[in-house]
Amino acid sequence: MTPRHLLQLQFDRPGGFSLALELSLPGRGVTALYGPSGSGKTTVLRCVAGLERPRGARIEVAGQVWQDDARGLFVPTCQRPLGYVFQEASLFEHLDVRGNLRFGLTRAARQGADERALGDAVELLGIGALLARRPHQLSGGERQRVAIARALATRPRLLLLDEPLSALDAARRQEILPWLERLRDEAGVPMLYVTHSADEMARLADTLVLMDAGRAVACGPVDQVLLRTELGVVPREDTGVLLHGQVLAQDARWQLAQVGFPGGALWLRDAGIAPGAAVRLRVLARDVSIARVQPQATSVQNLLPCVVAAVQADPHHGSQVLVRLDCTDAAGHSALLARITARAAHDLSLAPGVAAWAQVKAAALMQ
Repeated sequence: MTPRHLLQLQFDRPGGFSLALELSLPGRGVTALYGPSGSGKTTVLRCVAGLERPRGARIEVAGQVWQDDARGLFVPTCQRPLGYVFQEASLFEHLDVRGNLRFGLTRAARQGADERALGDAVELLGIGALLARRPHQLSGGERQRVAIARALATRPRLLLLDEPLSALDAARRQEILPWLERLRDEAGVPMLYVTHSADEMARLADTLVLMDAGRAVACGPVDQVLLRTELGVVPREDTGVLLHGQVLAQDARWQLAQVGFPGGALWLRDAGIAPGAAVRLRVLARDVSIARVQPQATSVQNLLPCVVAAVQADPHHGSQVLVRLDCTDAAGHSALLARITARAAHDLSLAPGVAAWAQVKAAALMQ
């Protein structure tokens, strides 16, 4: 049985950089550590891996204690059943892909890894055709897939990924993201994923830990944490919501797809995903405007009846406000965020409880 809590952290790192955390994280899916550079994300991973030894710590993973300073217990990195994927793939240039994978397997033999685990990792990451190639013959995305397969072949209880896409260009990032989704959905290995990319976080994360100045300022399901706009940790251009929906229909003539979610439905560019498939939608606050009456003869195709839930000052810009809108239908309800000028909010008399229409100019399909 998968433990309810995979990772329990409590420590304080002394010295010039203070890192204080107390977290209980779920034993499945992807937990993203998200925040600006210098917020402590990578240090958390290094402490979990045993590469740094924080003082006054207790680290427990899947019921196994890896560090407990109160008991004088510290399990060295080589004895922790984890996989670690760094920003750079760090493959051995003198070995082909098969040799790199077998090297990792040999190192992990005492942890119970075997040829079957290696074969499963190769299939899951789709690198069977690459086994005879040398690292210099691989693209950046292929190198990272090999690195992930090498970590996965050790049958880890926890997979640590430290900004694995940061060294790749936009095209290579888009190439590897579907493989990371497949890893999340099929491997069954919980992941602790460090990123400062809002796109990666929204696309991959199930649980979100917002980091700032060495502390976790929020932790919970990703869609709920993203609504905590008062924290001001998410960059202004990335403020928005994440919706969990389902493809309802496709319009072949106009190359559009309709995605339904609790509270409404949106039309967006058809990505070729069949009706019935579960998807994620990301709607940015900058792409939502508000009307008090139903708009007529407008180019905006997505109009949703809603109720104003809250109006708050934009933490990034004093002339604007963030308006939280609740959309409700027979399937349930969801929230949207709209960024508009404070003057527009005043002119529209927006306040909690006021009925309005959300005009969604754009939405991004995250799957």
